[in-house]
Amino acid sequence: MRNRVSNAAVAAGISVLVMALAPTADGALPPASSATAATPQAPTPLDRYLKNLKTLRVRFLQTVADAQGADVGRSSGTLTVERPGKFRWDIHPQNTAQGAAAGQPAGGAGGPTAQAGSSGSGQLMVSDGRNLWYLDRDLQQVTVRPMTAALSATPAMLLSGTVDVHEHFTETSAGKREGLDWVYVQPRSTEADFKSALFGFDGKGTLQRMILEDKLGQIVTIIFQDVELNVAVPAAELTFTPPPGADVIGTPAK
Repeated sequence: MRNRVSNAAVAAGISVLVMALAPTADGALPPASSATAATPQAPTPLDRYLKNLKTLRVRFLQTVADAQGADVGRSSGTLTVERPGKFRWDIHPQNTAQGAAAGQPAGGAGGPTAQAGSSGSGQLMVSDGRNLWYLDRDLQQVTVRPMTAALSATPAMLLSGTVDVHEHFTETSAGKREGLDWVYVQPRSTEADFKSALFGFDGKGTLQRMILEDKLGQIVTIIFQDVELNVAVPAAELTFTPPPGADVIGTPAK
């Protein structure tokens, strides 16, 4: 169950076969005190990325490790973002054999245009700009909340422009490693879906990796593939209709 919750929280929750940035000895991400504080005069790579971001479409690979570093889950999926306020996070579990196949997503994961009621396991989160929809395919259950009532501090919401970044998060530059420039992010709210996150950017300023720590000390590592920036996104990709037969919990805003 915790793996499912983590998948939803990172929208994006977002699989990778090798941890690109190792956690500290106790499994936690590097503390903010080890980074250099960002100021309005010195924007971070995340600030510059979000300033120029209109749409985003990627495939991703994700792993989840427990607080002791043991691999407890692998997934693959797609993330589509249209700023401000819309995103689609579609995630499917992988088995070990599939995950080892040259880093490719598991068969049947589906692309950005996969239908909400498509067969298979995994979770789907869609923000249509008004409501936040969450489909658990295993349970055939849909949860919906108006965006005004949804938890604001998730990485997908940060990327989608649903919230003001500096109001809801603190940012610090975390240096360069593995050829990427890292930014360390912490939500200001104790009700957020994650404890801390690292965003890794390549030399062109494109987001390539995300590493998140949840409230139980689990480390979620996401690597982006086939990144498409500022391309046209069909409206149908960012709408949601509950599949036939699914239980719907909550009332959407009209």
